[in-house]
Amino acid sequence: MKTSEIRQKYLDFFASKGHQVVSSSSLVPPGRPHPAVYQRRDEPVQGRLPRFRQASIQPRHHRTEMRPFSGKHNDLENVGYTARHHTFFEMLGNFSFGDYFKHDAIHYAREFLTDPKWLGLPKDKLMVTVYASDDEAYDIWHKEIGVPADKIVRIGDNKGAPYASDNFWQMGDTGPCGPCTEIFYDHGDHIWGGPPGSPEEDGDRFIEIWNNVFMQFNRDETGTMHPLPKPSVDTGMGLERISAVLQGVHANYEIDLFQNLIRAAARETGVAFSMDVPSLKVIADHIRACSFLIADGVMPSNDGRGYVLRRIIRRAIRHGYKLGQKGLFFYKLVQDLVNEMGDAYPELRQKQAEVEDALKQEELRFAETLDKGMALLESALEGGKKQLDGDTVFKLYDTFGFPVDLTADICRERDIVVDLDGFEHAMAEQRKRARAASSFKMAGNVEYNGKDTVFRGYENASVDAKVLALYKGHEAVNTLNARRRRHRGLG
Repeated sequence: MKTSEIRQKYLDFFASKGHQVVSSSSLVPPGRPHPAVYQRRDEPVQGRLPRFRQASIQPRHHRTEMRPFSGKHNDLENVGYTARHHTFFEMLGNFSFGDYFKHDAIHYAREFLTDPKWLGLPKDKLMVTVYASDDEAYDIWHKEIGVPADKIVRIGDNKGAPYASDNFWQMGDTGPCGPCTEIFYDHGDHIWGGPPGSPEEDGDRFIEIWNNVFMQFNRDETGTMHPLPKPSVDTGMGLERISAVLQGVHANYEIDLFQNLIRAAARETGVAFSMDVPSLKVIADHIRACSFLIADGVMPSNDGRGYVLRRIIRRAIRHGYKLGQKGLFFYKLVQDLVNEMGDAYPELRQKQAEVEDALKQEELRFAETLDKGMALLESALEGGKKQLDGDTVFKLYDTFGFPVDLTADICRERDIVVDLDGFEHAMAEQRKRARAASSFKMAGNVEYNGKDTVFRGYENASVDAKVLALYKGHEAVNTLNARRRRHRGLG
């Protein structure tokens, strides 16, 4: 079953159950409803049920990818090298806002996954987890649906605190929260890994494909759990994972959507198509994340979401460079992405030209320094060194626009350790110099209390600027006149 068919089947199923199908929201705002939605006290209005039952497909970024580099391990380096690490994924969701609860949510999940009319998965390939004390969910699975007891795992507080559990979801220290029940698919004993809750649970044999979150309580500042007047349901299912299951493959990158994007990446980088080339997977993954971010109004920059976008773009460009492509190529993949996902996300097709232009401009900016930066890196690693010094990491970042995790990515491929402490020290020294330079008292023995200058050289080769102050010697003046000098000729 194609990925596009699975998307549509999901929406069709929940529409048949009285859900209102709503369009996806932007990647930029939080994906979940405001806490007040789960605390509503009014009754559903006759004839307006869809207001309280909704289904959607949401494009999302992994939270680890939305944090700027912190000098610590992050998941970006794993994208392209593992079966299921991505910078972007699609979440299929159905929601009940004070309408149905555990009974219907669990039965809906089971029906959609196993009924031949819908996905038709073998029932014996599924197992489930429930929160340890959630007897209600356990009984629904075991007594009503008939799941054997040895296929149901109770998960307790396994994260060091009360209610800190893989099977208890919380928005934060306070607010709506509740137990979860998760559905796992068994890929078979030929793949290493154990069931959830076992020492081998991090293996790839048992993969979570569905998570029902039951918003049942409101947690106050004292930690007390108060039952919500209208408990709710928040469900999520990863499209890439369920597509892999239905298409009989193990890795997400083997599904049809990724196969087509990987072929496009091979075409534009000039290499033979192969599923054994991590760089092609990196490029295929990153074109989705970058295109959706730009379509949602995020542009490459040096802070916040813009810097996350810049990091991902430059990592993709570097992997193209690694494959021998030193010309522009990344922006050309947008058309292939639109072909794959434009029907499900019309805004992607509508903003295609804008996305292509933003990616092309970023490619041009990075191309100016990529060769020189790689030359500096190679020089610093001459002689078989096993560690890259922090000063070089800083220079690559500061002068050549190499995000630090991009440098770390290159070094990891060569089993070279990156001196992150040295980089942080160099960064701290740069900040000191910047603070000193921002005051003309230090540089020119002058008094200046106006706005700080802002360096734009990382983003642009030239910009329009405004003169903030003029000095002649040590004195502030309103005008300066150029002085012409006479030069004597030679002969």
